[in-house]
Amino acid sequence: MDPEFVAHDRHNSVIVDGSGVALEIQGHTLEFPWSQIATVHYAPAPYGTVLMVAVAHAGGMLYECRVTARRKAVLQEWLEEIAPVVHFYLTLPGRPQTY
Repeated sequence: MDPEFVAHDRHNSVIVDGSGVALEIQGHTLEFPWSQIATVHYAPAPYGTVLMVAVAHAGGMLYECRVTARRKAVLQEWLEEIAPVVHFYLTLPGRPQTY
């Protein structure tokens, strides 16, 4: 079974799985297959309990989603969980290199 990552709050969500990355922002969904993704950035916001995830599209655009965790411990779990999942898919053998 391939790894996956899911984080969500009442308004936004991030899903990273074998098909790519999906960002849901205020009810609008953006789906990016791995072939269209140059890279994925993720970090805690400089305040509170917010996870920031950005998808750098192969065409040069950057799409960002912010998901609020209930507690700082949940944010820390998300950061620990997303890292190996993103790394797994970005380093798959045969993955097209987009720069």
